[in-house]
Amino acid sequence: MKFTYAFFMTVLLNYYTLAQEKVALYETIPNATKSKEQLGDENIPVLYRYEIMGAKQAVLIIPGGGYGHVAINHEGHEVAKECNKHGLSAFVLYYRLPKDETMKVRKIGPLQDAQRAMQFIREQYAFDRVGVIGFSAGGHLAATLSNHFDEAKIENPKHSNLGPDFSVLVYPVISMRDGVTHQGSKKNLIGEQAEESDVHYYSLDEQVTKNTPPTFLVHAHDDQAVVIENATRYKAALDKVAVPNMLFEYQRGGHGFGLINKTDERKWSDRMFAWLKDLK
Repeated sequence: MKFTYAFFMTVLLNYYTLAQEKVALYETIPNATKSKEQLGDENIPVLYRYEIMGAKQAVLIIPGGGYGHVAINHEGHEVAKECNKHGLSAFVLYYRLPKDETMKVRKIGPLQDAQRAMQFIREQYAFDRVGVIGFSAGGHLAATLSNHFDEAKIENPKHSNLGPDFSVLVYPVISMRDGVTHQGSKKNLIGEQAEESDVHYYSLDEQVTKNTPPTFLVHAHDDQAVVIENATRYKAALDKVAVPNMLFEYQRGGHGFGLINKTDERKWSDRMFAWLKDLK
């Protein structure tokens, strides 16, 4: 009996979720100053696939880390498993961190990897809808992907759609403006003394158009690392051009809580999944 139950559960798990697989994004990494062998694994972008057989929707998950590291477990793999529970295939992106020693132009490196990940999903699958979920600096990257998808930073011979159909931005870095931005993310991506053109380009509330995808935002009022004004600025920009959006607010919770805010019994992910079902 125990054997039969165990066998049944194994088959059931394999039916709903295919084995997690790590996929290389590139044969030749664009914008790199070194070969793959010279770069080392920590500087090579990969995609982790959490597929569900027959899924109609998928999400690209981009963990945060201030563009200084990639918080791939609680803002990546755990989120993918939660998405699987709700019937979505998921793809977790381990992206290159912006570094002068490994990139010709460091400020575009993370966006190249996000665009390539979306390109890979679009070209390998036929999902009805592909969205993006980003956390903190990963939220900044997700918002960059959501607004600069028409400017390909990679080769795109098939003219694949590099933009998401919806965005979920969790305690995201949005602005590069002093007084609002997360200084660590700004310094790592475009530098403390960045050119105004870069500050404007990577301040995503200033890049929103009617073509920006519907967006679900999550933020806590007591977040001292990335102030909630990042989220409210983005929401105001979306409202201005009538892009559907929702801001799920916590009074407490700080920053970096991932799926579970221990100060509040409400799960933002439950509300997000309901929002997705209602999204036209």
